[in-house]
Amino acid sequence: MADEATTPVDLDTGDLAVLAARAADDKQGERTVILQVGDLLGITEMFVISSASNVRLVRAVVQEVEHRLTIEAGRKPQRVEGLDDARWVLMDYGDWVVHVFLEEARAFYDLERLWADVPRLPWSPDA
Repeated sequence: MADEATTPVDLDTGDLAVLAARAADDKQGERTVILQVGDLLGITEMFVISSASNVRLVRAVVQEVEHRLTIEAGRKPQRVEGLDDARWVLMDYGDWVVHVFLEEARAFYDLERLWADVPRLPWSPDA
């Protein structure tokens, strides 16, 4: 089922990252965090990182994030990488990137440790 993008809503990058985090959380994404990497990385402002216990759930989280951002904000990813094996799916939205990991891959790559010096954007599952 393909969703048509609505007219983009004027939300800032933080609001869009929170929308992505909430979508991941709604589909059983685990330990979802938002890292503000813009000052150190320069090519994107934020990483949304989430994980799931199995490949089916990783795909469900990715689909929900894409669906919600399309419907609620009129945004589609510029590209999506990693859906074939769904161990680490990267959704590139330009100003923010969503990483959805299989739990073992998240532990192996440990992006939170790699980016431990950057601030986290607080968010809550409640809208």
